[in-house]
Amino acid sequence: MADIALYGTHRNKLGESPVWDLRTDRLYWIDSVSKQIFAGDEQGSVLQSWDAPTTVGSVALCDDGLLVALQDGFFLLETANGALHEICRPERGNEKVRFNDGKADRQGRFLSGTMRHGDVEGSPGKLYRLERREAVEIDSGIMLANSLCFSPDGSVMYFADSLQGCIWAYDYTADGPIAATRRTLIETAPHGSAPDGATVDAEGFLWVAFVQSDEIVRISPEGMIVEKIASPVPYPSCPAFGGEAMNTLFVTSLWDTGGMFRTDHKDGGRMLAITGLACGGIPEAVCPNPLQEGTHNES
Repeated sequence: MADIALYGTHRNKLGESPVWDLRTDRLYWIDSVSKQIFAGDEQGSVLQSWDAPTTVGSVALCDDGLLVALQDGFFLLETANGALHEICRPERGNEKVRFNDGKADRQGRFLSGTMRHGDVEGSPGKLYRLERREAVEIDSGIMLANSLCFSPDGSVMYFADSLQGCIWAYDYTADGPIAATRRTLIETAPHGSAPDGATVDAEGFLWVAFVQSDEIVRISPEGMIVEKIASPVPYPSCPAFGGEAMNTLFVTSLWDTGGMFRTDHKDGGRMLAITGLACGGIPEAVCPNPLQEGTHNES
């Protein structure tokens, strides 16, 4: 039986992208709307925070801090001193999209997808992979990038377009295009929600935030829902395994996104810490610093 507790006291307007760092026993997460990045301990105390110059889409662990997807590109945040360094900005000057969900692959490369921004026709979003200092496009035609995560062995990538209500699976390789391998894992609309953020447990099952039905859902690699956990706070947005034993599922939520999601619930925007699950998680990869000479990713 899962035990659900509130993590700390902090409220996020648009909480997303939690990631646990085993090196420092810290949980990182973002508040996209407030343009902030946070670090907390296992008990829920906020230890540090950093202000960003634009909306924050997602973060990943890096040798020298965090890789950050801001509104139009990729940056390195040195958590030791707060310095922010530009890596590349593939969407510079494009006001039709902004970066959203992201994750490191098992080889230690940061991927992040964009989402339609404002009143824009069509599906202008793309999925990028950061390879050293270059952002390589690996899929397109996306309205709202979400649910990005990888199988334990890294051979399958999961990715969703929330507005299409669909989670896809891809055959993932270290090199080359992968868009042609895309296949539907599960249609989520029949289950009452769009998919938001996701992670994978040690058995290869996905944990996905069903933001509209207020549930955290476990999905098999074959696309079958095998478990649902009701969230005590509205609009759960993104799960991540963490804690010293990697057996706590931390889940961010939404309070006031400035758009379609807003709640007057007293705990709106709070984070959850779920324990007592049958399976724990695996550590996320740490990306090398792409700004250092000689930096490369091992395949």
